[in-house]
Amino acid sequence: MARPIDEAATGTIFGVALNYRSLLDSRLAEFQEPPYKAPPTKPVLFIKTPNTRNRQQGEVVFPASCDRLQPGPAVGVVIGRKASRVTKDEALSYVAGLTIVNEFSLPEDSYYRPAVKAKCRDGFCPMGPEVVELADIKDCDQLVLKLHVNGELRQEGTTADWVRSIPELLADITEFMTLNEGDVLITGTPDGRVDVKIGDQVVVEVSGLGSLTNTIVAE
Repeated sequence: MARPIDEAATGTIFGVALNYRSLLDSRLAEFQEPPYKAPPTKPVLFIKTPNTRNRQQGEVVFPASCDRLQPGPAVGVVIGRKASRVTKDEALSYVAGLTIVNEFSLPEDSYYRPAVKAKCRDGFCPMGPEVVELADIKDCDQLVLKLHVNGELRQEGTTADWVRSIPELLADITEFMTLNEGDVLITGTPDGRVDVKIGDQVVVEVSGLGSLTNTIVAE
């Protein structure tokens, strides 16, 4: 069973950076540099503010002041009820379902400190079109994500590459922060982000969840 995204995902949108093993491994040398000198040991979170919400078939504006824009195919976890200090064993009972997210961003300067200016431009978080219940998804840890630009496959990943599964993420995050019904947790983007340009049609496909289409337009 599926519900329209506008009915089920009405709360705060949180993103998780570096949740794909291949992406984390590609940055290990960088993480050994000062000031951190080690890779992160807990989920690295950022917020997609309300102005970033966008719709299926919506337009994404390429900011005139910027040189590059990158889409980010991702699986979104929609919270079904208030979740605080949940365990991994019970975590999935707090999930209303999964949806497709295209987490647009300007290129990242620091994965440790995702920049609001890069992440929170107007319309930078298309989601949907539906929220699919977990019962209708064969295996959350084996979903294939594909990014097509003008019909060409440009990026591909699988949730088998997740650093932390959905139960692990929810247990870690709700240990210090309550998630509420309608909140959305973006579980990360695979390695290999690509640049898009004005006029491009961008389609994210996730196995079992359908597809999400957006068009890049000039400011």
